[in-house]
Amino acid sequence: MKLLLATSLLLSPFALRTETTHDAPAVNPVLRWNRVATDAFAAAGTDPLTESRSFAIVQVAVHDALNGVEGRYAAFAASAPAATAASPEAAIAAAAHATLTALLPAGKAAFDEELARSTQPIASGDAKSLGLEIGRRSAAAALAARSRDGADRKVEPKPGTQPGEYRPTPPDFTPAFMAQWGGITPFSLRAGDQFRPGPPPEVGGALARRDIATVKLMGGLDSAARTEEQSQIARFWYENSTQGWNRIARNVAESRKLDAWESARLLALVNVAMADGYIAVFDAKYHYGYWRPATAIRADGASEWQSFLGTPPLPDYPSGHTVVGAAAATVLARFFENDYVGFSMTSGAPYPDLTRTFWSFSEAARENGDSRVLAGLHFPTAVRVGHELGENVGTWVFEHAFQPRGAGFKTAAASSPAPR
Repeated sequence: MKLLLATSLLLSPFALRTETTHDAPAVNPVLRWNRVATDAFAAAGTDPLTESRSFAIVQVAVHDALNGVEGRYAAFAASAPAATAASPEAAIAAAAHATLTALLPAGKAAFDEELARSTQPIASGDAKSLGLEIGRRSAAAALAARSRDGADRKVEPKPGTQPGEYRPTPPDFTPAFMAQWGGITPFSLRAGDQFRPGPPPEVGGALARRDIATVKLMGGLDSAARTEEQSQIARFWYENSTQGWNRIARNVAESRKLDAWESARLLALVNVAMADGYIAVFDAKYHYGYWRPATAIRADGASEWQSFLGTPPLPDYPSGHTVVGAAAATVLARFFENDYVGFSMTSGAPYPDLTRTFWSFSEAARENGDSRVLAGLHFPTAVRVGHELGENVGTWVFEHAFQPRGAGFKTAAASSPAPR
């Protein structure tokens, strides 16, 4: 729970791990810096929403920096004539370093060391200097574009008192947080409510009763119906969505041998989709303010019922974890022009070193959503609707952001090995 609530930690210095147990070291500098970012945010304990915004800023800056060297894809925030004499590696490093330092200033010393390591092999001269300049310029543009997006506004939601209305959940009854998030400026969507779903189930209706019965049976702390594998699934997906799905995207990009431009576009698309997914789902969550299973089940007579894993302090409908996973999976399937791409992924904190294998992106996204019911955190309807919302967000982002410029560049699907 503390991991979910760490919205503005004062960070202590931390060491960056550019080689983790989760995947092999990346030669591709885009993937290397994405791993640096993933490790840094994990060490900082950043909350999932802030983390999604930060990841998107970093990957937008890296994408735009590379396309400032050679313009294969449309820029997001920075736009300038291509400087083909510049070093792409220097541009990547400078963009990632500058954004990470701005977003996690306590990690500056570690980021400085990584910048030195990344740029040391690049020969000194105009190409290196120009690449560093392009990277810093792209970072400044990405940060400036988000400087007044409303993420730092404060909105204090009032707890509900009537059946169906959200109120803090047991056992700690932490007040709801991040109520402003649905109103911040999206990266790609027109507005947070662009794909707002219809209302949640009517309290006392047949669907709401089935939802309560399902979570009561499967998602309780001491559930006898939940299998050991289902408990593992709940734990596996419990980490910040942005951590897990960046790891998935990075692993697949590496296995498919994407080049730097393809990798930068993929990671920018995935992270913008996740960032906008959180904005869209928080718009719906606080618009409807629907109660969590822990509240509804206790009101239904099970006064001591507790969820298997800790319930985040925010409304149920729709499931944000599901939205973000479905958005990322949709982008990945569209990018590779094939949903059936197999991969394995190993979880991070708070339940690290659990490994699961999937045949497709959609299979992973479905299991990700199901995990929230097995953990006792969401009603099945919140998961189903969340999946639809996530698919809408992912489709929109893929079709509107970072589009190819002109002809002559193969798609990732055309230039990568066939699916295994």
